[in-house]
Amino acid sequence: MNQRISGILTPNITPVDAKGRVDEDTLRAYVDWLIERGVDGIYPNGSTGEFVRFSPQERRHIAQIVIDQADGRVPVLAGAAEANTRETIEACEAYAAMGARAVAIVAPFYYRLSSEGVYAYFREIADAVSIDVTVYNIPLFASPIDVDTVIRLASECPRVIGIKDSSGDVPNMIRMIAAIRPMRDDFSFLTGWDTVLTPMLLVGADGGTNATSGVVPELTRAIHRACVAGDYDTAVQLQYQLVPLFDTMISLGEFPAGFRAGARSRGWDLGSGRVTLSATQQEAVRRSQDQIDAMIRRVTDDAPDHQTRQASLPSETIESIVESVIRQLQVTRDEAR
Repeated sequence: MNQRISGILTPNITPVDAKGRVDEDTLRAYVDWLIERGVDGIYPNGSTGEFVRFSPQERRHIAQIVIDQADGRVPVLAGAAEANTRETIEACEAYAAMGARAVAIVAPFYYRLSSEGVYAYFREIADAVSIDVTVYNIPLFASPIDVDTVIRLASECPRVIGIKDSSGDVPNMIRMIAAIRPMRDDFSFLTGWDTVLTPMLLVGADGGTNATSGVVPELTRAIHRACVAGDYDTAVQLQYQLVPLFDTMISLGEFPAGFRAGARSRGWDLGSGRVTLSATQQEAVRRSQDQIDAMIRRVTDDAPDHQTRQASLPSETIESIVESVIRQLQVTRDEAR
C-alpha cells in the first residue's frame, strides 16, 4: 500500500522572462529555495502556475524541470489536465516517465459536466494510466466533483489515491474523510484553499497545496507541523497570519499577479506571467507592493530555523474555533453511522 501524500505541496508560480518564455534557470533556483524552506512537495502546472496559459509542450517542459531539480528530495505532484481525455492520459504517461509521484487532474472545464459525466471522465483516465491520480476539485473554474463521486472513485479505482479540494468546504471534507478513510487508508486529502488550511488539517486532511506556500513556505509548513503535533492553539494563531496575506494577494490584479508580487517581497522576480494587466491594474500592483512587503516581513522576520513567529490571539477565540470544528466533525460522524 502506498504512503499517503501529505504535508505542504507548493503549487509553484511559473517564472517567465521578459518575452513571456519559461525561465528555466529561475524555476530551478526557485524549486531549490522552496525545498530548502521545508515544503513537502512541489506541484507544477497547477492553477497558481497558470497551466492553462501554457501550451501542452510547455507544460511538459515545466514539469520536467521541476522533477529534475527536485531530484527525489521531495515528491512532485504534476498537474496533468488537458483539453480532453485522450490528451490527459498522454500527459499522465509522460509525467510517469519523468518520475512524478502522482498527477493532479482538474475536472473538465469550460463545459460544465454532470456528476455522472465527471465520474466517467476520471474512471476512464484511472483505468488507463500507470501513475497514481489525485482528482482536483476547483468548482470556481471547473465542473464540481461532489462528495458521492469522490467516494465512488475511491471505492472503484485503485489508481485514484487522493483529492485536492479547493472548494474550501470543510463539512464536505469531513464527509469524504468519514466515508473513505475506513476503506482506503492510503487515500490522501489535500486542501487547496488557504483560508481553511488549519480547519481542514484539524478535521483530518493530510496536507495542503496552497498558493501562499510559494511565498511564505515557512508559515504554511509551521501550520501543518503544529497540527501534526496536536498544537492547535499555535496552528490557529498562525492561520490568523495567513488569511490577511492570502486575501491581499488573491485580490490583487488578475490571479496570480498578487502571488507574483508576494514572491518579489521574498527577492524573487518571477516575471509578469501571461495575463495582461491594464495600466490601472499595474499601478494597483505597484501601490500594493509595499503593503505586501510589510505583511510578509511580519511573518518572516526574526524567524529562527524558518519557523514563523506566533501571532497574539485571545485563548478563548482559539478555543471557540477548535471546539466548533470538533463539533462539526462529531455531527458528521454521527450522521455517517
